[in-house]
Amino acid sequence: MKAGIKNIIFDLGGVILNLAVENTHREFSRLSGLPPEEIKTRVHQANYFHAYERGLISDAEFRNHLRQSLQLQVTDSELDTAWNAMLLDIPLERFELLQQLKQTHRVFLLSNTNEIHRQCFNGIVHQTSGKSNIDHYFHKAYFSHQLKLSKPDIAIYQHVLADQNLLPHETVFLDDNQDNLTGAAKAGLHTFYVQQPNQIFEFFA
Repeated sequence: MKAGIKNIIFDLGGVILNLAVENTHREFSRLSGLPPEEIKTRVHQANYFHAYERGLISDAEFRNHLRQSLQLQVTDSELDTAWNAMLLDIPLERFELLQQLKQTHRVFLLSNTNEIHRQCFNGIVHQTSGKSNIDHYFHKAYFSHQLKLSKPDIAIYQHVLADQNLLPHETVFLDDNQDNLTGAAKAGLHTFYVQQPNQIFEFFA
């Protein structure tokens, strides 16, 4: 890590939390009878996913959009289970790294997410570490659906910087999405591309 870095902003999925998006495609395929590739195509073409992660539609509206676009006749619980299937685990050593970093730096989370996923990954946190939610491991956690902003829009990075009175040149942002890193760089932040989660240990070694 570069000298002079005082603040660290982490993405969640693919950086702290292990992801397998194909699990959700497979579960939606099982529920709908549509091939996984068709599910993937419909998901990528739909604009309601972006609206949901920006908090512009409710959980109920999101579920109804899913039912309509994927031809699903299932309960809310079945839908949520399929939607959450992409969220895997957080190895304990990543929590330990966050705790260590929090003693020497200001540490934040900035995630494009949604309320159904937030409840699920907080359950994963509790099961793994005993803490009630992911927020415990950061000085503050920022979620797109609560801010009504999302990466890679420069406004979301500027919001975090202003809210915490951070200087961009003293701040590094870690994400597994190149577009999100480009947005952060436009806001003046240092960036690190996480191609697989264990790279974070190398970065902070």
